[in-house]
Amino acid sequence: QVQLVESGGGLVQAGDSLRLSCAASGFTFSAYAMGWFRQAPGKERQFVAYIGRSGYSISYADPVKGRFTISRDNAKKTVTLQMNSLKYEDTALYYCTAALRGTSRLIGEYNYWGQGTQVTVSS
Repeated sequence: QVQLVESGGGLVQAGDSLRLSCAASGFTFSAYAMGWFRQAPGKERQFVAYIGRSGYSISYADPVKGRFTISRDNAKKTVTLQMNSLKYEDTALYYCTAALRGTSRLIGEYNYWGQGTQVTVSS
């Protein structure tokens, strides 16, 4: 069975940092590009960041550039999202996801999804 399990979310104040982690199992992790998406209440799920199979291709959505960092460890089968200088607008359920065809900002290109971890940033 394929599993993507996110962790590390929580309630923080604006300006604080959080590190989200995603543990993968049940598929060939190194063959997939990995991504993070987020969804706030009443809004569409939106792209946050992706990282290619070997970590050479990385991209971020404009609102998080300079503040968030995505990384992966193929030996441990994990992907992380370091979030610094958090803002109220970052409040959302954050999802880890995997894409066999490679890096993409499109939801439809991702094959597997985790259940999400909640990040809440207070003003």
